[in-house]
Amino acid sequence: MRAVVVDTLNGPGSAVVKEVPSPEGAHPRAGGRRVLVDVHAVGLSFIDPLQTWGKYQGGVEPPYICGSELSGVVLEAPEDSWVSVGDRVGGIVWQGAMADQALAIEDYLVRLPDSMSFVEGASIYMNYSTAWYALDRAGAEPGETVLVTGASGGVGSCALDLCRSLGYRSIALVSSEAKALAARKSGASHVVRTGGDWLSEVRDLTDGRGVEVFVDMVGGDQFLDTMRSLRVGGRGVIVGFTGGTIPTVKVNRLLLRNLTLTGITMDVMETEHPGTLERVRLGVQALLDEGQLRPSIGAVYPMDRAGEALSALEKRTAVGKVVVEIR
Repeated sequence: MRAVVVDTLNGPGSAVVKEVPSPEGAHPRAGGRRVLVDVHAVGLSFIDPLQTWGKYQGGVEPPYICGSELSGVVLEAPEDSWVSVGDRVGGIVWQGAMADQALAIEDYLVRLPDSMSFVEGASIYMNYSTAWYALDRAGAEPGETVLVTGASGGVGSCALDLCRSLGYRSIALVSSEAKALAARKSGASHVVRTGGDWLSEVRDLTDGRGVEVFVDMVGGDQFLDTMRSLRVGGRGVIVGFTGGTIPTVKVNRLLLRNLTLTGITMDVMETEHPGTLERVRLGVQALLDEGQLRPSIGAVYPMDRAGEALSALEKRTAVGKVVVEIR
C-alpha cells in the first residue's frame, strides 16, 4: 500500500510517498483490539510537523508513517466493538494515518453522518474533542464570554464553533485580517486583532470586567495579558504553546483575583478518571449527530504534496484545518 513515510527527522521535507506493507496487529494504544480503516482523508495537527523534527513529546523514532487524524471506512473491528465493518468514521491515531489503510482506536473515533464529506470528517475529532474538553474543564456556562487565542487555527476555530452551538459569547484573538475573516466564519461573536492594545479592547467588550473563560493555544509572550483578560473568579484552560515558548506564572496573580488555571490532556485524565474518553467522545458525537459541527477547512492537498501540507502548518500560514486526501 502507499504511505507517507518519514525516514529522517529533518522536518516536513523528510515526508515522502512509499510502498509499505499493510498494517498488522493492533494500534499501540488500542489494547490489542484491531480496528483497520480504509483511509480516505487525513487531517493534520500541530503534532505532525513537530514529529518530523523529533520534537513532539509523544513522538516515535523514524521511520514512521505520519498523520495524526483520519477519516475513512472501517474494514475490520472486534465483534464486540461499537464500530462495525462499513461504518464511516473519523478519529485520532497520532501516527500512521497517511496511508491507504491505518490502524485506529475505538476510544478516539466517531461515526460520520452520511451528509459529511471525508475531508470534513478528517477535520472533526482531534480539534473538536480538544475544544469540547477545554470548555468542559472550564465549566463554561451559556451566556458567559470565552476568549479564544489562536482562534483561526484548528482547535481555535472549533472552539468558536462550539461556543456558537452551546450558547457562549466568544471573542476571537487573531493576528491578521485573513485570520479575522476565518474566525468570523467559524462563528466568533467578536474578533480582536493582536498587535495593538488588544487587552483594552477585550475589556471594553466585557464592560471592563473581563471574560469568564479563556482557551489558550498560544502561550508565549502574550500569555500574561491573556491571564489579565480574565475577570475576578475567571477560569483559563491551557491547550498548547504555538507561540513557541512556555510561559511561567506568578501564582500571586491567581491568589489576588481568585483565578483558576488548568491544562488538558484527555488520555492522562483517563488513567485517573476512567470514562473521560467516552464522555468526550459521546459529547462530540451528539453534536455531530445533530448537525451542529461545521469544521473550517483551510487547505486540501493531494497525497504526493504531503510535505507541503506539513510545512504550511509548521509556518502557521494555514487558516483552518489542513487536510491531505488519500482517495
